[in-house]
Amino acid sequence: MEALTVLGEIAPNGTEGDLWLTLDDVSAVARARRQTAALAHRLGFSETRTGEIEIVVSELASNVVKHARGGDLAIGVVRRGETSLLRVVAIDSGPGSRDIEALVTDGVSTSGTLGIGLGAARRLATSLDLYSVPAVGTIAEAQFADDSGSAPAPAVASLTRPLGGTGPCGDAVAYRELPEGHLVMLADGLGHGPLAAAASGRAVEVLLTSATTGPGALLAEIHRAIGSTRGAAVAVVRIEADAGRVVHASVGNVSARLVGHGRSRTLAAQPGIVGHRMPRLREQTEALNDALALVLHSDGVSDKWTLAGLPGVLGHGPGVLAAALLRDAAVHRDDASVLAVRTAR
Repeated sequence: MEALTVLGEIAPNGTEGDLWLTLDDVSAVARARRQTAALAHRLGFSETRTGEIEIVVSELASNVVKHARGGDLAIGVVRRGETSLLRVVAIDSGPGSRDIEALVTDGVSTSGTLGIGLGAARRLATSLDLYSVPAVGTIAEAQFADDSGSAPAPAVASLTRPLGGTGPCGDAVAYRELPEGHLVMLADGLGHGPLAAAASGRAVEVLLTSATTGPGALLAEIHRAIGSTRGAAVAVVRIEADAGRVVHASVGNVSARLVGHGRSRTLAAQPGIVGHRMPRLREQTEALNDALALVLHSDGVSDKWTLAGLPGVLGHGPGVLAAALLRDAAVHRDDASVLAVRTAR
């Protein structure tokens, strides 16, 4: 009898780690369906809604196995205010498609799958974001609330993947919504495994419970809070969309970059280890100008990535952007995480 993997405690605002499944054969489709159903039950979703989710997951996973000859599926929970949504992201490096929207037309089904077609999948999911590039691959992000109603498009999304795809992840992300925008953080606990996860998890607790919204002050709080852990690299950014700027403070090798249709801009970090060797903090302000998104990532993702091979990706949600960068730039020898924020109103 298959043992189902259970995700950790559900935390607010996208901070729970993702469960990763390798889609390498037909049996993986059934495994993905069972794992997703287990999470849906844990979230308290109805039997009817859980069945709808299983149908969509089977369609997405089957497409990856049959057309891309393999890929990955990430399953997790995201928070939108008081609502918990189940999220599934199917990622492949297959042949892709020039016109993936044609497959969403009613009556069109993908070869060898359940035959419901992506049009029905779009109707059953609360949201479905499809992105495909010929010879690069396809990403499908589906989110599900307990009912089939609509939900506002997310401004923040993230993916975390532990070394080897299983076990605790030493990277953690968190965010808070503010009247003027968002406050986001990515923490990379030193090393990997449970001890790294303890450091980054404590940083998440500070960000979510602190009364302050200043990135420098928050980093100082995190430094005091994780002194008994092995420490972490941490970046904290406050996005003030209405004012057209970001305020940031970063220590260690977490990368932060503003991206748009022009040249991207890297936000400077200071050397050190939060919790142990903290520099004299410098809080910096950067104008958004024409930036459309902010990207934070750990050093499990190469900082040499560009968007040149991802045409149109900034027209999709931040979850697709995070998945594309994780697929194309992860180094596979460390925990890896990407957090993406839409900066334009």
